[in-house]
Amino acid sequence: MKKAAQAAGMLCFLVFLVSPFFLFRKAPDTADTLNICMSLGEDEWKVMREKVFPEFEKREGVKIRAVNIEAGDTLRKIEAMHKADRMGIDLLFIDNMDLAPYVEKRLVARLDRFRNIIDSEVYPSLYEPLVFEGHLMFFPGRPNVPITYYNTDVFDGSRYCVPQNWDELLDTSRRLKEEYGIGKVAVHGTLDGNTTCHVFEFIKAAGGDITTLDDTGCVKAFAFLQRLYPFLSPETKKANWNTTNKFLSEESLFLARNWPFGMNVIVKQNKKTNVLAYGTWAGPITAATVVGGDVIAITRRSKKHSLALRFAAHMMSAPVQKVFVTELGWPPVRSDVTGDVQEWQKPFFKAVTDALACGFNRPPVIGWSIVDKFVNLAFRDIVMEGMAVESTLTRYGREMREELAALQ
Repeated sequence: MKKAAQAAGMLCFLVFLVSPFFLFRKAPDTADTLNICMSLGEDEWKVMREKVFPEFEKREGVKIRAVNIEAGDTLRKIEAMHKADRMGIDLLFIDNMDLAPYVEKRLVARLDRFRNIIDSEVYPSLYEPLVFEGHLMFFPGRPNVPITYYNTDVFDGSRYCVPQNWDELLDTSRRLKEEYGIGKVAVHGTLDGNTTCHVFEFIKAAGGDITTLDDTGCVKAFAFLQRLYPFLSPETKKANWNTTNKFLSEESLFLARNWPFGMNVIVKQNKKTNVLAYGTWAGPITAATVVGGDVIAITRRSKKHSLALRFAAHMMSAPVQKVFVTELGWPPVRSDVTGDVQEWQKPFFKAVTDALACGFNRPPVIGWSIVDKFVNLAFRDIVMEGMAVESTLTRYGREMREELAALQ
């Protein structure tokens, strides 16, 4: 039995390694084909295929062959193709939270010589953080930012008002737990990248730097989260970008932060018209949200850099950005683009706009996985298990900086 299990495991591993080379097996690659990879929902793919790709294909006389690879698998598959020198993808549309490994592993092309394809109307704040060690490695694709969802039956302006600062957040969480016998507020506590995003926001709101982990702002943030945690929902340990929508729809949560795509799940799909959203609450120094979203990268071993660059320019163009705003409610990367959104989406779009106004980009650190690891260790030990704030952060901060320095 043990040998059979080992053989089965080895077979699965080999299939995983080989699978990237067969992504495009059914349609042999040609000079007039651009292979791109995105991780999108069904509605998003529909807009891409019907309103974004056709104009480019017609103008360039090419065919776009697009494949959906889940965000968690993209890096491994691109790396496998890169090492085998059988790159089947020319352009990537990837989450800006996952960029450092692509740079570390030298999987994507440097774009310094092609800055001119970024129009002056593109917000500098969106592409300046895409510089790693002095080199532009990515183009803006679409900005994204978490917003705060709330149940209007509870937060009706009378019994409860949506919290505008940390003190109100703590008081609201405490009152809800006392009234319902269980916490009704959550943060993303799955001890992974979701948690890091939320901790980043709290640290920024306290004036701290997540890459030190032990400065005054970090201490304030973790001390507050430790005070808040006993009043949070038990769903906190399971709440991430996906499950939070479910918890809000089922009303096991009344207040939680998540990405804007959640409005389509909660309101449009699950018919929860009693859920709205606003930007965020303020910390002792400022209100702070993490700027996420997707960026455009060109693979180093693509043979079609010129075509891929033209498609990147197409994606950042005003007409395409207007399609994204109007059809998907995505915030634009440009200052000269507006669009029409459906009536029910307007409060959510305003929440996104308000959140972007206090948005902060994650620092472009090589070795972000190290930061992610120690932030989550600190969250587990301090917030969940109640360990001493300053001494724990001092130890983890020192260890984190040592590991980061070893990469230099």
